Amino acid sequence: MADKPEQAVREIRINPIVPTESVLIATARNMRPRQQEAPAPRDTRHHVDRCPFCLGNEDQTPPEIMRLPATGEWAIRIVENLFPVLGDDSSQSKLTFGLQQAMDGYGRHEVIIDHSQHGIAIHEMSADHLAQLFGATQTRIGQLYDMDERLKFVLMFKNFGPDAGASMAHTHSQIIALPVVPQNLQDEVNNSHQYYEKHAQCIFCTLIDEALTFETTIYDRESGKIVRRINVGQYVVERGERFIAIKPFASRYEWEVHILPLQHQSDYQAADAADLADLARVMKRTMSRLDAVIGGAQYNYFLHSRPRGKSYDNCQASYHWHLEICPRTSIPSGFELGSGLFVNTISPEAAAEQLRAVKLPPE
Repeated sequence: MADKPEQAVREIRINPIVPTESVLIATARNMRPRQQEAPAPRDTRHHVDRCPFCLGNEDQTPPEIMRLPATGEWAIRIVENLFPVLGDDSSQSKLTFGLQQAMDGYGRHEVIIDHSQHGIAIHEMSADHLAQLFGATQTRIGQLYDMDERLKFVLMFKNFGPDAGASMAHTHSQIIALPVVPQNLQDEVNNSHQYYEKHAQCIFCTLIDEALTFETTIYDRESGKIVRRINVGQYVVERGERFIAIKPFASRYEWEVHILPLQHQSDYQAADAADLADLARVMKRTMSRLDAVIGGAQYNYFLHSRPRGKSYDNCQASYHWHLEICPRTSIPSGFELGSGLFVNTISPEAAAEQLRAVKLPPE
């Protein structure tokens, strides 16, 4: 942990990937009285008799789509979601009522039971198991794309804690396949493509290069005092052989971390076994750091990868897939909801420093 108090920061920072998205860094706000989101109630039990996701209760879930291993006691299962937000029984017809437009909620919604142990946390899983989990997700995403050309984007995400949207205590994540590309992903695709057209360089790769090589000091012209110093590695939280975990300069959430491949890849489907093994290691270590600093925090994480379709074929060089981890340590205010401007009360520089300072056990 940092020993000296952080100098107050009050800045509006622009997200370089989506410039229309801004974040207000206001560290002085962290001193005010406020209600924080309570730590998620952690059910650490190994097995719960009445849990439909626990071993021995397989008949209580919807039809099984995949299990690993294929025979014997399973470690990972994928099943249909009992209460899907989208379904594949729709005709996908469009409806128009004057200015009001709608389309059928066509798609797929599935649950990935991350582990056979009921209450195990991500950072407690072995790296080998996490690699297997990422591999199962990759396989299922590919199957969904292959089975229906109408599907344009498949989102994998995890909600941990009731205030982060989780309704089941047993560790699980979800897959939703959509016939449209969500606007936030479309904005990433469009802006990264515009940057590539101008600079012939992937903007995500540029951010990784800057995180690993860039340093600068900005001085006040009149007084000569240091206004800002950026050091090499200041935003790096964890690094593996093939992946890196970075604290975004314009972090929307106080402890937000992004994990990206070090070498350019636009599509998660292109990751090989060695990639997934290193992703698992970086993910485990990153989640361990987050747990050590903000143990019990509720969180979401999700995967952004290049959408499918001919209109996205020209984005292979410009888009860079990544995993975003968003711990939920504060409740959005009326200002944030009304302005669309995220307020972050811990500077990303200080948060990254605290996360790096965690002493992890030897592997």
